[in-house]
Amino acid sequence: MHRLAIRVTVRALAVLLLLTGVAGGLYLSGNPKTQQGSTEATRIGFAFLSASAEQRAAEQEAKAKATAEAKAAAAKARVAEETARRDKAASRSDTRVDVGPTPASCAVYTGNRNIGCTLLLEWGFGLDQAPCLDKLWTKESGWTTTSTNTGSGAYGIPQALPGSKMSKYGADWRTNPATQIKWGLDYIKDRYSTPCGAWSFFLSHNWY
Repeated sequence: MHRLAIRVTVRALAVLLLLTGVAGGLYLSGNPKTQQGSTEATRIGFAFLSASAEQRAAEQEAKAKATAEAKAAAAKARVAEETARRDKAASRSDTRVDVGPTPASCAVYTGNRNIGCTLLLEWGFGLDQAPCLDKLWTKESGWTTTSTNTGSGAYGIPQALPGSKMSKYGADWRTNPATQIKWGLDYIKDRYSTPCGAWSFFLSHNWY
C-alpha cells in the first residue's frame, strides 16, 4: 500500500507540473482566452493533487484501522484460549464426589473449620462445597495453622508452598487461620474452580 501511495504521488506531481507548464505557456502568450484556460488548467491540476492527497490519507487510515482490528482480534483470541483452558481444567477436576449431606449452616463446624466455612461463603461458594473443603484440609493439615510438611516444607492449613505466599493476605500468615484460609480459597478458586474440584483432584493424585 505504501508503494502504491508513492506511485500515485509521483504521477500527481508529474501531471501538476505538466499542467503548470502548459498554463504558464498559455498565459505568456498574452491571449485572454488562453490565459483563462491556463487558470482553469492550473485549478484542475491542484484539484487532482488534492484528490491524490485525500486518497493517500484514506489509505493510511484504512491501514491503521486494519492493524488495530488485527491486534484486537488476536487479543480476543488469547482471552478465549485461556478461558477454554481453564474451563477444561475445571471440568476435569470438578468431578462430583460423595462427601455426605450439605450442612444447614456453618454452625455445624467449630474452630478453624467454622472460620473456613464462613470465608467459603464470602468467596462466593455455596454450603455444598463446605464438606469438600473440610475433607481436603483435614487430610492436608488437620486444619492446624502451624502444620508443616517435613518433606516439601508446605505450611499451614492449606499447605502453601512456600508458606510465605500467604503473606498476600497478611503479615500474620504464620499463625492467623483467616489469613491462611483466604489464601487457600483464592488458590483453589483459581486452579480448580471449587473446593470439590480440588478434593476430586486430591483423591486421584494425593496432592492439589
